Amino acid sequence: MSILLVEDEKKIAETLKKGLEELQYEVDLAYDGNAGREMFDNQSYDLVIADINLPGMNGYELLKHIRGVNQQVPVLLLTALSSTEDKIEGFETGADDYIVKPFDFAELVVRIRALLKRVQLQAPMGKSLRVNDLVMNLDSKEVSRAGNPIQLTAKEFQLLEYMIRNKNRVVSRADIALNVWDIDFDTGTNVIDVYVNFLRKKIDRDYDMKLIHTQVGMGYVLKENS
Repeated sequence: MSILLVEDEKKIAETLKKGLEELQYEVDLAYDGNAGREMFDNQSYDLVIADINLPGMNGYELLKHIRGVNQQVPVLLLTALSSTEDKIEGFETGADDYIVKPFDFAELVVRIRALLKRVQLQAPMGKSLRVNDLVMNLDSKEVSRAGNPIQLTAKEFQLLEYMIRNKNRVVSRADIALNVWDIDFDTGTNVIDVYVNFLRKKIDRDYDMKLIHTQVGMGYVLKENS
């Protein structure tokens, strides 16, 4: 899971980044609101954690910008402002959660996991699909990974959509043939293997974290990494 952390207190920011990375989260760090906005606009994130009192653009302004671009990505406000009014303003601006400094790191992790789990449970099976930093827009037929566009043929797009909808589940060649091609498809050919390899080259080749895996003698699985 990828996290954008926007925090101007460098010691806190670097400590949080290190702790979250030890839990296998990918963390990008911005020290002011303007930098956070630019990073958000150029990268796909699963979660945003932002302080409110930020230089350049404060947390409320950053949150408004985020909500103008993306209504789904969860945003957790991290701040020393603890009044009820501050919390209400944060939630009305579009925050999903609010944690007051000083805080226990374990509590932050629990909040992060709860937000990410909620998003996964509510993930739409319609306009867009996401697995880690891979995003598929079903309306525009656009695919990107880590913000980088990926050009797919119609059949590659259909195959990727099927694998995403069945993420973390091994799908056999027969399953793929039935659901991506048609019931009369000749499973004796290696066309499915060829197309899976096409996807691998486009989706995984340039990235350390591989999403598509082979289960020998069983089929393929697109794994969501946590």
